[in-house]
Amino acid sequence: MTELQSMRESAQGRWTEQGNGAPVIFLHGIPTSPRLWRHVMPLVQGRCLAWEMPGYGTSIPDGANKDLSLSAQTGYLLEWIGSLDLGQKPVLVGHDLGGGVAQIAALRQPDAFAGLLLTNSVSYDSWPIPSVKMMQRLAPVLARLPATMIYPTMVQLVHRGHDNPQRALESIGEHLAPYIAHGAAKALNRQVVPLTSQDTKGVSGRLHTLGLPARVVWGEADRFQKIEFGERLAAELGCELIRIPNGRHFTPEDHPETIASAVNSLLSAA
Repeated sequence: MTELQSMRESAQGRWTEQGNGAPVIFLHGIPTSPRLWRHVMPLVQGRCLAWEMPGYGTSIPDGANKDLSLSAQTGYLLEWIGSLDLGQKPVLVGHDLGGGVAQIAALRQPDAFAGLLLTNSVSYDSWPIPSVKMMQRLAPVLARLPATMIYPTMVQLVHRGHDNPQRALESIGEHLAPYIAHGAAKALNRQVVPLTSQDTKGVSGRLHTLGLPARVVWGEADRFQKIEFGERLAAELGCELIRIPNGRHFTPEDHPETIASAVNSLLSAA
Protein backbone atom coordinates (compact mmCIF):
# COMPACT_ATOMS: atom_id res chain seq x y z
CA MET A 1 0.00 0.00 0.00
CA THR A 2 1.11 3.53 -0.78
CA GLU A 3 1.53 5.81 2.22
CA LEU A 4 -1.62 7.81 2.81
CA GLN A 5 -1.32 11.44 1.76
CA SER A 6 -3.17 13.73 4.17
CA MET A 7 -5.87 15.99 2.80
CA ARG A 8 -5.03 19.69 2.59
CA GLU A 9 -7.69 22.35 2.66
CA SER A 10 -8.11 26.03 1.84
CA ALA A 11 -11.07 28.30 1.20
CA GLN A 12 -10.84 27.31 -2.48
CA GLY A 13 -10.78 23.53 -2.13
CA ARG A 14 -9.27 20.26 -0.90
CA TRP A 15 -6.37 18.28 -2.29
CA THR A 16 -3.58 15.86 -1.47
CA GLU A 17 0.03 16.76 -2.21
CA GLN A 18 3.30 14.88 -2.54
CA GLY A 19 6.77 15.51 -3.96
CA ASN A 20 8.75 18.52 -5.15
CA GLY A 21 9.60 20.18 -8.42
CA ALA A 22 7.47 21.06 -11.44
CA PRO A 23 3.76 21.01 -10.53
CA VAL A 24 1.37 18.34 -11.79
CA ILE A 25 -2.36 18.57 -11.07
CA PHE A 26 -4.33 15.31 -11.03
CA LEU A 27 -8.09 15.24 -11.62
CA HIS A 28 -10.29 12.28 -10.72
CA GLY A 29 -13.73 11.22 -11.91
CA ILE A 30 -16.78 9.36 -10.63
CA PRO A 31 -17.05 7.57 -8.18
CA THR A 32 -13.49 8.29 -7.06
CA SER A 33 -11.47 10.98 -5.25
CA PRO A 34 -7.84 12.16 -5.07
CA ARG A 35 -7.04 8.69 -3.73
CA LEU A 36 -7.39 7.45 -7.32
CA TRP A 37 -3.81 8.68 -7.84
CA ARG A 38 -2.28 7.11 -4.70
CA HIS A 39 -0.09 4.68 -6.67
CA VAL A 40 0.83 7.17 -9.42
CA MET A 41 1.98 10.17 -7.39
CA PRO A 42 4.98 8.51 -5.67
CA LEU A 43 6.36 7.61 -9.12
CA VAL A 44 6.12 11.11 -10.59
CA GLN A 45 9.19 13.36 -10.60
CA GLY A 46 7.42 16.55 -9.63
CA ARG A 47 5.15 18.29 -7.15
CA CYS A 48 1.93 16.29 -7.34
CA LEU A 49 -1.36 17.89 -6.33
CA ALA A 50 -4.51 15.74 -6.57
CA TRP A 51 -7.57 18.01 -6.43
CA GLU A 52 -10.90 16.87 -5.03
CA MET A 53 -13.96 17.94 -6.97
CA PRO A 54 -16.70 19.47 -4.79
CA GLY A 55 -19.37 16.84 -4.25
CA TYR A 56 -16.92 13.92 -4.29
CA GLY A 57 -14.84 12.08 -1.69
CA THR A 58 -14.49 13.97 1.57
CA SER A 59 -16.09 16.95 -0.19
CA ILE A 60 -19.43 15.18 -0.77
CA PRO A 61 -21.17 17.47 1.78
CA ASP A 62 -19.85 20.54 -0.05
CA GLY A 63 -21.76 19.53 -3.16
CA ALA A 64 -25.19 19.76 -1.58
CA ASN A 65 -25.87 23.27 -2.88
CA LYS A 66 -23.41 23.48 -5.77
CA ASP A 67 -23.54 23.00 -9.51
CA LEU A 68 -21.60 19.76 -10.12
CA SER A 69 -21.53 19.91 -13.91
CA LEU A 70 -18.14 19.66 -15.61
CA SER A 71 -18.37 23.27 -16.70
CA ALA A 72 -18.90 24.39 -13.10
CA GLN A 73 -16.21 22.03 -11.79
CA THR A 74 -13.79 23.67 -14.23
CA GLY A 75 -14.53 27.05 -12.68
CA TYR A 76 -13.87 25.68 -9.19
CA LEU A 77 -10.62 24.11 -10.41
CA LEU A 78 -9.31 27.30 -12.00
CA GLU A 79 -10.17 29.32 -8.88
CA TRP A 80 -8.27 26.81 -6.73
CA ILE A 81 -5.24 26.81 -9.05
CA GLY A 82 -5.24 30.60 -8.99
CA SER A 83 -5.04 30.54 -5.19
CA LEU A 84 -1.88 28.40 -5.17
CA ASP A 85 1.74 29.49 -5.28
CA LEU A 86 2.93 27.01 -7.91
CA GLY A 87 5.84 29.03 -9.24
CA GLN A 88 5.35 27.72 -12.78
CA LYS A 89 2.69 26.41 -15.10
CA PRO A 90 1.34 22.99 -14.07
CA VAL A 91 0.79 19.91 -16.17
CA LEU A 92 -2.86 18.76 -16.10
CA VAL A 93 -3.64 15.04 -15.77
CA GLY A 94 -7.25 13.87 -15.97
CA HIS A 95 -9.12 10.57 -15.75
CA ASP A 96 -12.82 9.98 -16.50
CA LEU A 97 -14.78 13.15 -15.59
CA GLY A 98 -11.50 14.75 -14.55
CA GLY A 99 -10.29 14.38 -18.12
CA GLY A 100 -13.31 16.34 -19.29
CA VAL A 101 -12.57 19.07 -16.76
CA ALA A 102 -8.94 19.12 -17.93
CA GLN A 103 -9.98 19.64 -21.55
CA ILE A 104 -12.33 22.49 -20.69
CA ALA A 105 -9.81 24.14 -18.35
CA ALA A 106 -7.02 24.01 -20.94
CA LEU A 107 -9.24 25.72 -23.49
CA ARG A 108 -10.54 28.33 -21.06
CA GLN A 109 -7.00 29.30 -20.05
CA PRO A 110 -4.73 28.01 -22.82
CA ASP A 111 -1.68 29.89 -21.56
CA ALA A 112 -1.98 28.59 -18.00
CA PHE A 113 -0.72 25.02 -18.46
CA ALA A 114 2.51 23.30 -19.44
CA GLY A 115 1.02 20.06 -20.70
CA LEU A 116 -2.02 17.80 -20.80
CA LEU A 117 -2.44 14.07 -20.17
CA LEU A 118 -5.77 12.29 -20.60
CA THR A 119 -6.39 8.70 -19.58
CA ASN A 120 -9.67 6.92 -20.25
CA SER A 121 -11.34 10.31 -20.17
CA VAL A 122 -14.85 11.38 -21.05
CA SER A 123 -14.84 13.27 -24.33
CA TYR A 124 -17.05 14.31 -27.23
CA ASP A 125 -20.32 12.34 -26.90
CA SER A 126 -18.72 9.30 -25.21
CA TRP A 127 -20.79 9.79 -22.08
CA PRO A 128 -22.80 9.64 -19.85
CA ILE A 129 -22.46 5.86 -19.95
CA PRO A 130 -25.71 3.79 -19.97
CA SER A 131 -25.69 3.08 -16.23
CA VAL A 132 -25.39 6.81 -15.47
CA LYS A 133 -28.18 7.64 -17.93
CA MET A 134 -30.37 5.11 -16.16
CA MET A 135 -29.61 6.71 -12.80
CA GLN A 136 -30.44 10.12 -14.27
CA ARG A 137 -33.83 8.85 -15.46
CA LEU A 138 -34.51 7.35 -12.04
CA ALA A 139 -33.17 10.35 -10.11
CA PRO A 140 -36.30 11.01 -7.96
CA VAL A 141 -36.31 7.36 -6.88
CA LEU A 142 -32.52 7.06 -6.58
CA ALA A 143 -32.30 9.84 -4.00
CA ARG A 144 -34.63 7.94 -1.65
CA LEU A 145 -33.14 4.46 -1.97
CA PRO A 146 -31.45 2.90 1.06
CA ALA A 147 -27.69 2.64 0.86
CA THR A 148 -27.85 -1.15 0.87
CA MET A 149 -29.45 -1.01 -2.57
CA ILE A 150 -26.82 1.37 -3.98
CA TYR A 151 -23.65 -0.42 -2.91
CA PRO A 152 -24.03 -3.56 -5.08
CA THR A 153 -24.36 -1.44 -8.22
CA MET A 154 -21.31 0.64 -7.34
CA VAL A 155 -19.27 -2.45 -6.49
CA GLN A 156 -20.21 -4.06 -9.80
CA LEU A 157 -19.21 -0.95 -11.76
CA VAL A 158 -15.84 -0.75 -10.01
CA HIS A 159 -15.13 -4.43 -10.72
CA ARG A 160 -16.05 -3.98 -14.40
CA GLY A 161 -13.59 -1.08 -14.63
CA HIS A 162 -10.56 -3.03 -13.39
CA ASP A 163 -8.39 -5.66 -15.00
CA ASN A 164 -6.52 -6.24 -11.72
CA PRO A 165 -8.93 -7.98 -9.28
CA GLN A 166 -6.82 -7.14 -6.21
CA ARG A 167 -6.74 -3.47 -7.13
CA ALA A 168 -10.50 -3.60 -7.69
CA LEU A 169 -11.06 -4.77 -4.13
CA GLU A 170 -8.67 -2.12 -2.84
CA SER A 171 -10.47 0.51 -4.93
CA ILE A 172 -13.85 -0.43 -3.48
CA GLY A 173 -12.49 0.08 0.02
CA GLU A 174 -10.98 3.42 -0.93
CA HIS A 175 -13.84 4.99 -2.83
CA LEU A 176 -17.02 3.66 -1.24
CA ALA A 177 -16.06 4.86 2.25
CA PRO A 178 -17.06 8.51 1.58
CA TYR A 179 -20.42 7.39 0.21
CA ILE A 180 -21.00 5.28 3.31
CA ALA A 181 -20.09 8.25 5.51
CA HIS A 182 -22.14 10.87 3.67
CA GLY A 183 -25.22 9.10 2.28
CA ALA A 184 -24.66 7.09 -0.87
CA ALA A 185 -28.03 7.58 -2.55
CA LYS A 186 -28.25 11.34 -2.20
CA ALA A 187 -24.55 11.83 -2.98
CA LEU A 188 -24.65 9.72 -6.13
CA ASN A 189 -27.87 11.39 -7.22
CA ARG A 190 -26.32 14.87 -6.90
CA GLN A 191 -23.30 13.71 -8.88
CA VAL A 192 -25.06 12.11 -11.84
CA VAL A 193 -28.00 14.47 -12.46
CA PRO A 194 -25.95 17.40 -13.91
CA LEU A 195 -23.70 15.26 -16.12
CA THR A 196 -24.10 16.05 -19.81
CA SER A 197 -21.96 15.52 -22.87
CA GLN A 198 -22.74 19.10 -23.92
CA ASP A 199 -19.81 20.15 -21.73
CA THR A 200 -17.31 18.13 -23.77
CA LYS A 201 -19.03 18.54 -27.12
CA GLY A 202 -18.62 22.26 -26.54
CA VAL A 203 -14.82 21.91 -26.75
CA SER A 204 -14.63 19.16 -29.38
CA GLY A 205 -12.81 20.19 -32.52
CA ARG A 206 -10.87 22.87 -30.60
CA LEU A 207 -8.28 20.82 -28.74
CA HIS A 208 -5.88 20.98 -31.68
CA THR A 209 -5.56 24.74 -31.12
CA LEU A 210 -3.88 24.24 -27.72
CA GLY A 211 -0.41 23.46 -29.03
CA LEU A 212 0.48 21.90 -25.66
CA PRO A 213 2.72 18.89 -25.13
CA ALA A 214 0.17 16.11 -24.68
CA ARG A 215 -0.17 12.41 -23.94
CA VAL A 216 -3.19 10.14 -24.25
CA VAL A 217 -3.00 6.86 -22.32
CA TRP A 218 -5.81 4.33 -22.70
CA GLY A 219 -6.85 0.92 -21.45
CA GLU A 220 -7.80 -0.87 -24.66
CA ALA A 221 -10.47 -3.02 -22.98
CA ASP A 222 -12.31 -0.15 -21.28
CA ARG A 223 -16.05 -0.90 -21.39
CA PHE A 224 -17.02 2.62 -20.31
CA GLN A 225 -14.81 4.88 -22.44
CA LYS A 226 -13.99 3.01 -25.63
CA ILE A 227 -10.55 3.05 -27.24
CA GLU A 228 -11.98 4.84 -30.30
CA PHE A 229 -12.35 7.98 -28.23
CA GLY A 230 -8.74 7.73 -27.10
CA GLU A 231 -7.70 7.47 -30.74
CA ARG A 232 -9.76 10.53 -31.60
CA LEU A 233 -8.31 12.58 -28.73
CA ALA A 234 -4.75 11.63 -29.63
CA ALA A 235 -5.33 12.61 -33.26
CA GLU A 236 -6.80 15.97 -32.29
CA LEU A 237 -4.04 16.72 -29.77
CA GLY A 238 -1.38 15.64 -32.25
CA CYS A 239 0.20 13.05 -29.96
CA GLU A 240 0.80 9.33 -29.85
CA LEU A 241 -1.81 7.12 -28.20
CA ILE A 242 -0.20 5.00 -25.47
CA ARG A 243 -2.23 1.79 -25.41
CA ILE A 244 -2.53 -0.50 -22.39
CA PRO A 245 -3.35 -3.98 -23.72
CA ASN A 246 -6.20 -5.55 -21.71
CA GLY A 247 -6.36 -2.41 -19.58
CA ARG A 248 -9.80 -1.31 -18.49
CA HIS A 249 -11.15 1.96 -17.13
CA PHE A 250 -9.31 2.60 -13.86
CA THR A 251 -5.82 2.85 -15.36
CA PRO A 252 -4.34 4.98 -12.54
CA GLU A 253 -5.02 2.14 -10.11
CA ASP A 254 -4.26 -0.87 -12.31
CA HIS A 255 -1.35 0.61 -14.30
CA PRO A 256 0.26 3.41 -12.26
CA GLU A 257 3.72 2.82 -13.76
CA THR A 258 2.44 3.47 -17.29
CA ILE A 259 0.61 6.64 -16.24
CA ALA A 260 3.56 7.94 -14.22
CA SER A 261 5.99 7.27 -17.07
CA ALA A 262 3.80 9.30 -19.42
CA VAL A 263 3.56 12.15 -16.88
CA ASN A 264 7.34 12.16 -16.43
CA SER A 265 7.85 12.31 -20.17
CA LEU A 266 5.54 15.32 -20.29
CA LEU A 267 7.50 17.03 -17.53
CA SER A 268 10.66 16.50 -19.54
CA ALA A 269 9.03 17.94 -22.66
CA ALA A 270 7.36 20.91 -21.00
